[in-house]
Amino acid sequence: MTDLISPELAAAELNGQPYAYHRADLVEPDWTRIPGFKDVTAEEWRSVQWQRSHCVKNVKQLRDVMGDLLEERVYEDLARDQAERATMSMLLPPQMLNTIVPAGASAGQDYTEAFYADPVRRYMLPMFSDRRADWPSHPHATRDSLHEHEMWATEGLTHRYPTKVLAEILPTCPQYCGHCTRMDLVGNSTPVIDKLKFTIKPQQRLDDMLDYLRRNPGVRDVVVSGGDVANMPWPRLEAFLTSLLEIENIRDIRLATKALMGMPQHWLSDDVRSGVERVASIARRRGVMVAMHTHVNAAQSVTPLVAEATKAMFEAGLRDVRNQGVLMRGVNDSVPQLLDLCFALLDGATITPYYFYMCDMIPFSEHWRVSVKDAQHLQHGILGYLPGFATPRIVCDVPYVGKRWVHQLSEYDEVRGISYWKKNYRTGIEQQDPDALNRTYEYYDPIDTLPVEGQDWWKQHAGDSLAEAEKRAAASRQAAESQKLIQIS
Repeated sequence: MTDLISPELAAAELNGQPYAYHRADLVEPDWTRIPGFKDVTAEEWRSVQWQRSHCVKNVKQLRDVMGDLLEERVYEDLARDQAERATMSMLLPPQMLNTIVPAGASAGQDYTEAFYADPVRRYMLPMFSDRRADWPSHPHATRDSLHEHEMWATEGLTHRYPTKVLAEILPTCPQYCGHCTRMDLVGNSTPVIDKLKFTIKPQQRLDDMLDYLRRNPGVRDVVVSGGDVANMPWPRLEAFLTSLLEIENIRDIRLATKALMGMPQHWLSDDVRSGVERVASIARRRGVMVAMHTHVNAAQSVTPLVAEATKAMFEAGLRDVRNQGVLMRGVNDSVPQLLDLCFALLDGATITPYYFYMCDMIPFSEHWRVSVKDAQHLQHGILGYLPGFATPRIVCDVPYVGKRWVHQLSEYDEVRGISYWKKNYRTGIEQQDPDALNRTYEYYDPIDTLPVEGQDWWKQHAGDSLAEAEKRAAASRQAAESQKLIQIS
């Protein structure tokens, strides 16, 4: 019997290319296929209030929505993960839940099997059985893997790059991704992670950020994030953005929101659309570029509602809408998956593919992370298919360094999975550090991806490696404290 192959693979073989481009029409999955949504009207589905009030926040609520579609082992698996591994609490809007197994189970496959295999499920509803048993966390995994808090100029304002800052204006989102890089701050505490809490009152925190930017004319670019800006009441967010636009040195503002995909209903609501239009109008008059950055990891997440919300943002006057995805095993770690996603974004929703970050070294993330070598192969594989301006860069966010294209490493020990990186600027805590630009910084591949020799080395030397890393971290913390004392004086 002849093996069946997909139409896309057949077309690729026919034209002699590794990947065959095909434009697929966007489809809003039928939410009434899900037992808990079978009576939901189109009007209710488009309501942001309905979406927010019907988010799935725990295993019981997921069971109430999915019912007998899923076997009991799914709920048990998820409950164990929430108790023993999860760094993020559960929060899944109906819009996102509806994109998991969007067409229902295929012939010969039951719904539970399809649910387990689904890429959106893999990162939004991680199961205990997903996590690695041998190396659930890398020995060098840390809660704040990018050391952003050490670089806070004021509470929540990370000054890592010379001309750019990250403003974490709130610690909540409309949805919580299992792999969140800011898992130490964002969302509710879990049984394994007691979350960091802001200590300054919200308005004072925003005022402190604005004051810092007024006093530092070298900063021109502000990423307004959190959390997710969609969770801040619009009047407060608009007031903050308007104040940013009054600062002469600010020339770029980027709004970070996964909710453009996870809850597009928010960005389609009349008050938000009119507010974005007011902000964009002021920005145009001042010659400031305001864009939106979203976070989509799988092609099936790009639906007509996402495209409609994106169109609304362009009509309101935003300069661009760009996607910053995260590269994850079992989600988007093949060339066809990445290109399908990029074309769905670009052709279906006019969203520019911008970055794919390697998943950061947070606790319990080893089953998601890919090696630098594999990331390099993926970058090579997607070149040439997309327009240059829409060809995403795959980047490694190296601790104490920042974003680096995956081919920019200085050295690479592929056996032990250690890559070495350098940088060309000082972070906010290194102004008085004469060796910052000469130092080499390490990044670590998942241990299970290494050859046997490398895995054996880590089994024997993980403790020694950690001790050396702690010495370097202590030196960095001391330098940071010294820098703060200099600034205060």
